[in-house]
Amino acid sequence: MKIYLDNAATTYPKPPEVYSSVLNYMMNIGANPGRGGSSSTLEASRIVYKTREAIASFFNFDKPENVIFTSNITLSLNILIKGIVKKGWHVITTSMEHNSVLRPLSSLNKKGFIELDIVPCSNEGLINIETLKNKIKSNTKLVILSHSSNIIGTIQPIEEIGKICKKHNIYFILDTAQTAGIIPIDFYKLNLSALAFTGHKSLLGPQGIGGFLISDKLNDEAVPIIEGGTGSLSESIFQPSFLPDKFESGTMNTPAIAGLFEGINFINKEGIYNIKEKEEYLTSKFIEGLLNMDHIILYGIKNHKKMTSVISINSTKIDNSELGYILDNNYGIITRTGLHCSPLAHKTIGTFPQGTLRFSFGFFNDIKDVNYTLESLNNIMKGM
Repeated sequence: MKIYLDNAATTYPKPPEVYSSVLNYMMNIGANPGRGGSSSTLEASRIVYKTREAIASFFNFDKPENVIFTSNITLSLNILIKGIVKKGWHVITTSMEHNSVLRPLSSLNKKGFIELDIVPCSNEGLINIETLKNKIKSNTKLVILSHSSNIIGTIQPIEEIGKICKKHNIYFILDTAQTAGIIPIDFYKLNLSALAFTGHKSLLGPQGIGGFLISDKLNDEAVPIIEGGTGSLSESIFQPSFLPDKFESGTMNTPAIAGLFEGINFINKEGIYNIKEKEEYLTSKFIEGLLNMDHIILYGIKNHKKMTSVISINSTKIDNSELGYILDNNYGIITRTGLHCSPLAHKTIGTFPQGTLRFSFGFFNDIKDVNYTLESLNNIMKGM
């Protein structure tokens, strides 16, 4: 059996309850929520609503109706960015962002619709708070950034950034693709205006489900970028203005929503602090082993308390894509190579254009996986 170390892309395996809930929905319910009044339709609607409630509670958010479902976090971020920004707004982000943030912002900037500042981070991936403060102008309306890096795991000082945004009356959107389900996130404590999430990573749900939480204040600025059937106000040819229907057009991925509910339930049962502690332990042991290995270049902050379990390396002996291939085919270890859809982040840490070999541990990995991977890397390096 292969060792899966690509949990930053999608977590695997999932809790058994996730698989069974998806299968149960597809085999025994099957209906479309909000479309009609049959018993199956009502059951589908109940599943959707209880999942909204679970997500709201998970992020200490008191408005389940402001929890919006999408197909993934990329769509969530596009809806938030393109549906909210106004012409002439000044927007701030960082050099560590994923293309799901950088591309829509860069497109709007290229068209002259917004002013964009990309704050350079250190080669450890950290934003400089003073640099951020100095970028704020009279027309600065939005700060949007990732909670942690999808390349080197560095966790940004989000609470401090949230306070700055609140002080200057700036909207603050957080991309939690790499942290939701690993790090406790409090919507109000962080002074967030919106929080984008994906279901299939550390929330342990299936692929094809994501979403966002949005404050009433930011919702007042927002317009939907997708319009269509919602199952509500069907007599009108105009999109409903109330939540969640305002942003939810078309058939939902309800089987995945059912699975996401069980993923969140699993995290709550295990305890998010226990999950965090386990992943920190695996990360610390892996970093310790890498630092004692010849011909390995380790990037990032190298402190398991200040990062997620996302670790990037290169070798002075072999290209990262070839190393990834050998680990997979000769040792059964699945990793991720390349630029990870984050070109500016790789420029920031000095790994552009070759990228890195990325390892990312999850809840279902253990210390045996760490030790075997270190032994395998060591064997490969000795054989070069």
